[in-house]
Amino acid sequence: MNHLSTLPSTGEQARHALLLIGAPVGARLVVDVHAAIFDGDLSMADLAGRVPGLCAALRPDLTAAPGVLALAEWPIERRIVTPAHRQADELTMVIRVAEFVALRPGRAATRLLRELAPRVPHGVEAVDLAEAARAALTSPRLAAQLAAEVPVRAAAVARAAALDPRQQLFGLPSVPHQRGPG
Repeated sequence: MNHLSTLPSTGEQARHALLLIGAPVGARLVVDVHAAIFDGDLSMADLAGRVPGLCAALRPDLTAAPGVLALAEWPIERRIVTPAHRQADELTMVIRVAEFVALRPGRAATRLLRELAPRVPHGVEAVDLAEAARAALTSPRLAAQLAAEVPVRAAAVARAAALDPRQQLFGLPSVPHQRGPG
């Protein structure tokens, strides 16, 4: 007897969610977005190991950002996470998800938007969460923070070019903190 599943694989399910999200995010958010918007059975346990098509988001020191997933097909500059870019990516993600939910409303999708609202300044009380996220995305404060990160991100991308392909996907190993002579 053949037990073929018609459900997409774990990697395909995570890919669908990440394509909608559009930026590296925590595994919990990938699962939550997938559960609210797509059919399937994606779980945190599924994302615990190495999943084909997924890789680690990288910090500016090129170590893996713990628990933050990205698509392996994304260029390195899109997979490097810094505080202001992460905030901008999150606001963009809220816009994308809110617009998608407007096209395909449902109870789970509406609940997801309520869970995302606190991530947006004034999002909890906003009538239109996507508009509140757009306003926050265009704030002068965020623009200045993004501009300040440009040299850090450019340096990380330049250093990443010298890494082998596996290190570009999963980062450099963390070096344990050494204690000095005591």
